[in-house]
Amino acid sequence: MDKKKTGRIRITAVSMLHYVRLFYRSVLFIILLVSYLRFRLHDGEEITTGLERRPLIITVLWAVFVIEMILRFFPSRYESPGSQKQFARNYIKSGSTDIDIPDNHSTILVALIWIVFNGIFGALHMSGILDDGIMILLCSAYSVCDMICILFFCPFQSWFLKNKCCAACRIYNWDYAMMFTPLFFVRREYSWSLLALSVALMLRWEITFALHPERFSEKTNEYLRCKNCTEKLCIHKKQLKSLRKHIEEYTAGRIARLRKP
Repeated sequence: MDKKKTGRIRITAVSMLHYVRLFYRSVLFIILLVSYLRFRLHDGEEITTGLERRPLIITVLWAVFVIEMILRFFPSRYESPGSQKQFARNYIKSGSTDIDIPDNHSTILVALIWIVFNGIFGALHMSGILDDGIMILLCSAYSVCDMICILFFCPFQSWFLKNKCCAACRIYNWDYAMMFTPLFFVRREYSWSLLALSVALMLRWEITFALHPERFSEKTNEYLRCKNCTEKLCIHKKQLKSLRKHIEEYTAGRIARLRKP
């Protein structure tokens, strides 16, 4: 593990790319939000109509996510081990044949919760309460939340899957399909093409899991063990927890001192 002279652990290239994605996805969300408010409040039209007359933002958005998804179909040392364990070159035999994937049983529950959750937004859209712009904004918000889940806190990991980290996550490559679920209700070629590609990515993942479950188990694949991790996000999360704990302790101490007569 690389360390600086101060003893701090350097951020890995994979983790740095996560922060880069968080930055530009946040910027894209802000651009979309500002555009939505402008078109709805100033021009009195839907964001899809307004952007289609000025297609640069749509083109950039579409291209960014298409490139991200296409790259996910191929092995890369700059991607998270969580998405790379599906590839044969990353299967390091441990010698064990005991395939154990503890979070596999929770995948159906996660899928049902996600479908129901987005079905509510879909119903509101079909009833005319929400427009296409809100559904696109929802997708963009999901894209930011996706990076927050990886870098800081993942409710799916903590509450449902109970996996040790993203590297062992059973549904890692569901991310784009989950991200673009609201686009099912936006009847545009660019929206459905994103959704179709994301579903193809998820299907490829599930087919690989069905054919080669040994690649997804830490017991049979040493690639998923901590010593081979190229991400080291757990270290950064522990540092953030430690920082939060120090802030809470400092705040509690300050409050206690202020309350003293």
